[in-house]
Formats: sequence, C-alpha cells, structure tokens
Amino acid sequence: MAELRVISLDEVAKHNNEGVEKSCWIIISGKVYDVTKFLNEHPGGEEVITQMAGKDATVGFLDVGHSKDAIEMTKEYLIGQLPESEISKTETTASKTAAPNGKGSSAFKDFTDIMTSPTWTNFLIPTAMGIVIYAIYKFIFN
Repeated sequence: MAELRVISLDEVAKHNNEGVEKSCWIIISGKVYDVTKFLNEHPGGEEVITQMAGKDATVGFLDVGHSKDAIEMTKEYLIGQLPESEISKTETTASKTAAPNGKGSSAFKDFTDIMTSPTWTNFLIPTAMGIVIYAIYKFIFN
C-alpha cells in the first residue's frame, strides 16, 4: 500500500463544509477522510458528520459502534494522515470532548442514552401504543 499523504490540522480545518467548495474532511484515529461524497448516503443523516467537519471525529465515530462493514467502508474515503506531532493534539481534544471537566460518564447518563436511543424508542413507542389501544378497546366493548 502506498504511503499516505501527510495533512496538517490546519488543512483539515479548512474543509469544514463551508465556503465555496463545501468539502467535508474529518479525522478518525489520526487518519484524514474526505467524506464529502458520503454525506448524502450516511444512514444517520449528513448533520451527524457535518457538525464534525474539519475536526477530530474519533470519539463520535467510535461511540456509535459502527458495524464492520461501516469501518471497512472508511477505506474508500481515506486521503491521508496527520503528522505524528499533531496526533496527540487531537487525542487531547477528543478526550476533553468525551469527558468534560475530566469526569467520566455517569450511570444516569448511560441510562438516558439507552432510553433515548432510536432502537429502544422504536420498540417502546409502538408497544405503549398497542397497550393503550388494547385498553381502550376492552373498555369500550366490554
């Protein structure tokens, strides 16, 4: 495999989905990806990616728990890597983003994240509606 182009943080920051070109570059684990063409295809919507345009998206990418196929797909968009001297800067920023004020996540936050996840609500809302409709039906026809 050919050696990756070295791209600085300043260069990545220029590709923040604004301006004339509206290009969208992100950093994941020290590697730089041009995801401009992928924005319309992203299953979670383009806003999820564009809010991290020109920045390190490692924490967000890893927290979502992407499938092996999604991780494999990133290779299509790989255009370079950060210089070794700048990788530590992004890791520091990413860790501050992941745990503000140096605190880890709380059990309450973990619980609310689970309860508001699309998978959970896709189960809970229809189930609750079914129970309510059943109760109304029994009340009216009995």
